This record gives sequence, structure tokens and C-alpha cells, in this order.
Amino acid sequence: MNIGLIAHDSKKKLLQNFCIAYKGILSKHELYATGTTGRLVEEVTNLNVHKFLPGHLGGESQFGSQIESNEMDMVIFMRDPLNKRTHEPDITNIFKLCDIHNIPLATNVATAEMLIIGLDRGDLAWRELYK
Repeated sequence: MNIGLIAHDSKKKLLQNFCIAYKGILSKHELYATGTTGRLVEEVTNLNVHKFLPGHLGGESQFGSQIESNEMDMVIFMRDPLNKRTHEPDITNIFKLCDIHNIPLATNVATAEMLIIGLDRGDLAWRELYK
């Protein structure tokens, strides 16, 4: 399955730690990330990550295109809800597209853990049929 990884600057370390903890599960899937996030995840996990542009330079739009074309099966977006971003419409668009296209979306570590464990159990196998 294709898993998207995005993190605001203040949450990048949290996403790195999440990927370290679930490296065994993540290694069985294709990973996609915005540029900086992808590089940071690769550095700590040695997992192969397909990298888009950095988020604020168009990476979030590239993510949106993947979601719209049903090429993303799950998105983990470690977001910082307390700090407003200048590119907030791009971020909001990712949430909207995930809802429209029935893409499971986690925006915090608790939900991300539920999704990744469910993925490992086979709970997201329906995505293969949905495609």
C-alpha cells in the first residue's frame, strides 16, 4: 500500500520516532513524503521514501494530486494545530481530498498508531478493492 507521510516542522521529530517504532510495518509498503520530511525519515530508518517537493514549495499540492488519482492508501500528517501556516489552504485541501476519496487520515500519533496497527492486521485491505 502507498502511505503518505507529512509533518509540520515542530512535529518532524515525532514522525521520525513514529517511523522508527513502526519500521517493520512501514518497510512492507511504499512510502511517500514531502521533501524534507522524507529525507529526515530516510536518515533515521534507512527506509526508501519517494519524496515530493517540500510542502510549502508545492509538495502538498503533489500529495493532493496523488490522493485525487487514488494513488494514496493512507496519510499520516503530524500537524501542529497551534501554529497557523501561510500555506494553510494546501493543508486543508489534503484533509478535504482524503474525505472525498475515502483515504484514511491520521493527524496525531494516537490515530496514526491505530491506522498502522490496523494496516498490519489487514484492516485496510478494502483499499485494494476500492481501487
